[in-house]
Amino acid sequence: MRLIAFKNQAGAPTLGARIGNDVVDLTARGLPATLDELLRDPGGLDAARTAAHAPGERLALAGLALLPPLQQPAKAFAIGLNYVDHAAESNFAPPAHPVLFQRFPSSWVAHGVAIERPRVSVQFDYEAELVAVIGKGGRYIPKERALEHVAGYSLFNEGSIRDYQFRSNQWLWGKNFDRSGGFGPEFVTADELPPGAAGLQIQCRLNGQVMQDANTRDMIFDVATLVAACSDGMALQPGDMIITGTPSGVGLARKPPVWLKPGDVCEIEVEGVGVLRNPVIDEA
Repeated sequence: MRLIAFKNQAGAPTLGARIGNDVVDLTARGLPATLDELLRDPGGLDAARTAAHAPGERLALAGLALLPPLQQPAKAFAIGLNYVDHAAESNFAPPAHPVLFQRFPSSWVAHGVAIERPRVSVQFDYEAELVAVIGKGGRYIPKERALEHVAGYSLFNEGSIRDYQFRSNQWLWGKNFDRSGGFGPEFVTADELPPGAAGLQIQCRLNGQVMQDANTRDMIFDVATLVAACSDGMALQPGDMIITGTPSGVGLARKPPVWLKPGDVCEIEVEGVGVLRNPVIDEA
């Protein structure tokens, strides 16, 4: 099942199920208006499946104003240096433990919405990443049970302002500029993908040119390991998200460096999950 968040005709957040080029308005059929709320109900996804296939009106996907799949996740973990080749191009040794930092909802926009190069820097970089979304909460989750806690997956362009990222040993500053990242276009339930979304091609294209091309099997810490590790420190809640890291090929490591600029179009694709596309503009 593939769920999208969008604005209805009144401009209110709405949850839909995409079936081909059509969308079933689940909110109009009595379900919550956001994926966040749907996941807090243990029977929410089953109810969505039933409602999605019930007879009734469908909307055309084309023309809908999409929103990020999650509106206000309690926790949005991001993982640094989770591919060996990216750690090497960044002049870091492969980490012995997951490298965690946080992204705030103010730092991302939906599919199709422009990401912004800030006024204070031109070092605006792209990062193709898979997102794992938690469906069942827990603390001290064992790795062998961790995938039972993953409801599904999505895509992220982990836009980064490199000079601010490396002003200190903590990366949060350069990873959280307003509207610097993309998230979406949809949430894909875990049963549509291989366990742990492993073995899927992951790619970033900039203006059609392939900049990153790898496979999710190359993660140093797979999805199950990341879920278990995050839950060691804090209780996971339905709707929490883990942005699982990027492979090699980022703009920073190229000679000369490649930075995002106004007029560019950046696409993130993971096999079986979809394509996230965002144009680039300068901050107003």
